[in-house]
Amino acid sequence: MAIEIGPLRPDEQARWAELWRGYLDFYESTLPDSRYESTWRRLLDGSEIAGLGARQDGRLVGITHYLFHHHTWSDDVCYLQDLFVDTSVRGHGIARSLIGAVAKIAGAHGCPRLYWLTSHANAPARLLYDQIATWKGHIRYDYNGPLA
Repeated sequence: MAIEIGPLRPDEQARWAELWRGYLDFYESTLPDSRYESTWRRLLDGSEIAGLGARQDGRLVGITHYLFHHHTWSDDVCYLQDLFVDTSVRGHGIARSLIGAVAKIAGAHGCPRLYWLTSHANAPARLLYDQIATWKGHIRYDYNGPLA
């Protein structure tokens, strides 16, 4: 199974939306159609967030979104925000290839670190992550108060 990794293409919006919807479904989240549109535009623009696609026989089967941000302890770091592979093709190294592609981009950007978050219950993904990354033991909190 040959996999091609590269930037998302303008003609892939509908398939990208299917895959991103699958990602959001896993996290029991929904977004309005307007968020899909604005995120797609931002991904194609590439100035704030960027995305890569994994293609098998020309069909988009996996996606990842990533961004660079400033860090107080070091130079800019790279955050891999979303990663999803079509359930029908999992277990063939696609997620690993997408992460590897982001790692190469982060390295070319001069980043000293690439990191991501996942649910503690995401056991299948954590099997891969435990092979290629180090869990640092952090726990995420989201503030409940007003942000104004």
